[in-house]
Amino acid sequence: MKADIGLIGLAVMGQNLVLNMNDHGFKVAVYNRTTSTVDEFLDGPAKGTQIIGTHSLEQLIESLQTPRIVMLMVKAGEVVDQYIDKLIPLLATGDIIVDGGNSLFTDTNRRTTALNEKNINYIGTGVSGGEEGARHGPSIMPGGNKDAWPTVKPIFQAISAQVNGDPCCEWVGDNGAGHYVKMVHNGIEYGDMQLICEAYQLLSEGLGLNADEMHAIFTEWNQGDLSSYLIEITSNILAYKDEDGQPLVDKILDTAGQKGTGKWTGINALDLGIPLTLIGESVFARCLSAQKEERVKAAQVLPKHQQAFTGDKQAMINAIRDALYAAKIISYAQGFRLMREASKEYNLSLNYGEIALMWRGGCIIRSQFLNDIKQAYKANPELENLLLADFFVDAMKQADAGWRKAVILGIELGIPTPAFSSALAYYDGYRTERLPANLLQAQRDYFGAHTYERTDKPRGEFFHTDWTGHGGKTASSTYTV
Repeated sequence: MKADIGLIGLAVMGQNLVLNMNDHGFKVAVYNRTTSTVDEFLDGPAKGTQIIGTHSLEQLIESLQTPRIVMLMVKAGEVVDQYIDKLIPLLATGDIIVDGGNSLFTDTNRRTTALNEKNINYIGTGVSGGEEGARHGPSIMPGGNKDAWPTVKPIFQAISAQVNGDPCCEWVGDNGAGHYVKMVHNGIEYGDMQLICEAYQLLSEGLGLNADEMHAIFTEWNQGDLSSYLIEITSNILAYKDEDGQPLVDKILDTAGQKGTGKWTGINALDLGIPLTLIGESVFARCLSAQKEERVKAAQVLPKHQQAFTGDKQAMINAIRDALYAAKIISYAQGFRLMREASKEYNLSLNYGEIALMWRGGCIIRSQFLNDIKQAYKANPELENLLLADFFVDAMKQADAGWRKAVILGIELGIPTPAFSSALAYYDGYRTERLPANLLQAQRDYFGAHTYERTDKPRGEFFHTDWTGHGGKTASSTYTV
């Protein structure tokens, strides 16, 4: 009996997805460039299963039933293109290639179009949840050529996380839609992690709490509105002790890594003109953390004024909690606003409520919070911004005062809160009827004759002023809104 699906790339994610498929009754054939890895997998984690090991691409394809499904779990970029080029001669009309890595959505657009011309179906799918999710149920975000969806749907929905009986996997859209949504997911993930880290630093450095005390706080927070996977694992991390009985987290070097998806989200937001300030600051915070040696030198030359917190600690803990919740709302509001713009710009036809459902389980940003987002879009599928939904309007009002107190605490004690602060600035800017861009437009017109619109004239009429008396009446160009 031939296999239902073939998978290339037996790193941890690939192995766990294969085992997950096997657990759900699907027969899987596997291949890895280093063929000894295939043998080690079959003799180890896959021992006693119906998983088929192959030592060549030809053997892999031969072992699959038609239409053949080949899933790539390899490094994004050139490696994906190299495997596609090798697979094309081995495949037939209607066969399917699935890319389950973190590919840039524009690459998926290109590959979908190119393979469609060869009558091969292509799916670019985001897979979130890390090693544990891959093994026991990830969030899966497929997009590409929809003709392939009915064939892969039974497998993907069976192995995905399930919430209230619903699979955290649904068709996202054409071309690179799946990888686009996964990119935004990862950007929000950057934001969530940075926000938690800022709360951690305010609690530890600002209020002088130890790891055990913070463990108790995060455990409590995980029982309410902030309930999420990242809050849960933060609580667990703070409780973890090293061999000497001391908190391990205190011994971990404070330099953060990244793989690029957060950066891609920020770049795309700039391309589309959407303020994604919190996620952008979260990426830059990782960049700043990487400048460890330079920061150590600066700390000697530019020492902080040491000031201890004096006040009601519990009230400030509550304020930090409010800041974390409110800024988290901003992160998702910005992310969904970006997807709304991308859906129009790239013709993705995204369903935001369904996206929230897919993120409720399996993925890294899974949280109770996503149910509220789903309900907001269920009530109004054309919602411009989550901040305008009744639930979030009320939530922001309740958290506002505490959020500001937490940011002020950071300013007073010299504790950086780039994500808390930028989120607050966005919130205040978003609800400000008149921003100082009128002066900015005057400046642009003064030095570059870029023109401006007037409040006492219809939108779309542009004016230029000869500010100096010798600049002339010719305008340079109108500006792009």
